[in-house]
Amino acid sequence: MKPVIMALAAASSLLAVQTAQAQDTLVVGGYGGSFETLMKEVVFPEFEKTHDVTIQFVAGNSTENLARLQAQKGNQELDVVILDDGPMYQADALGFCAPMSKAAAFDDVYDLAKLGPNSIGIGFVATGFTYNTEWFEREGWDPPASWEDLKDPKYEGILSIPPINNTYGLHTLIMMARLSGGGEKDIDPGFEVMADDVAPNVLVFEPSSGKMSELFQSQEIALSIWGSGRTKSLADTGFPAKFAYPKEGAVALMLAACPVVESNVPEVANEFIQYLLTPEVQVKLADVMGSGPVNRKAELTEEQASFLPYGPEQIENLVAVDWDTINPNREEWTKRWAREVER
Repeated sequence: MKPVIMALAAASSLLAVQTAQAQDTLVVGGYGGSFETLMKEVVFPEFEKTHDVTIQFVAGNSTENLARLQAQKGNQELDVVILDDGPMYQADALGFCAPMSKAAAFDDVYDLAKLGPNSIGIGFVATGFTYNTEWFEREGWDPPASWEDLKDPKYEGILSIPPINNTYGLHTLIMMARLSGGGEKDIDPGFEVMADDVAPNVLVFEPSSGKMSELFQSQEIALSIWGSGRTKSLADTGFPAKFAYPKEGAVALMLAACPVVESNVPEVANEFIQYLLTPEVQVKLADVMGSGPVNRKAELTEEQASFLPYGPEQIENLVAVDWDTINPNREEWTKRWAREVER
């Protein structure tokens, strides 16, 4: 009997190896930190189980993963990439995004999240005001209500805005341009207002989310231009932070995804993106990442929704920017910002 048992065991082991070798591998590129943890611990396991696939994750910020796509042109490592909306517009325009299938979940997505021919938003973040509620109450101030409030002298030395190489800073420049008669195609008014009226109030143009949190917690600033998700994360620590939507509209910043060209598992890549759009996963992204659902059918609790862009009314009031105009000019604007705004 022993030779038979050994033969059966060997056959079983060989079958297991062959099965593992036959199993598809999906390589996903996206943000590190809490997003990577969410993906690996909450999102990936169910998809791996139902699709008989192994998922590998490549962590990097949007700039790093866009550079990865450019460096690996013709021999792509990634099958799916997740980027901020600005870099995603670039990736799609440069031909790094493959045709995207439009299954049932796609039909429930807000039009604002349908970015390009082959890319789609998977979560909304609003760019607006983050403020210290206790500080404002102590001073008897109303919550900030307009982008024009950035000019108010009472905020001198207690305001922080990220620089232009951070999307929050870029959004600020564009909104100041729009409110001064310009816009993406006429950015001069924005630079004039930023340099003359806003910059004098700014303590520091802080790009790091960690350091921005420290500025609030150390009572060095009372107000910043920041994202709704970042505000939620700060408030979750117990700090009295609240997010305010400017009356002219908060600017939409989206987490976006696309299937990557040259993938050897294109169907699985498309199915994974559809999976990210399902109401169940959208709620998980909202809870951990602080991103508002792009799927109309996703339902958040009142507490979850208090910080995030959620529901038709808020989504319709978000401001979309013209990335097709911004991206070709961004390098020049960055140099100009250094000369004129952070001088």
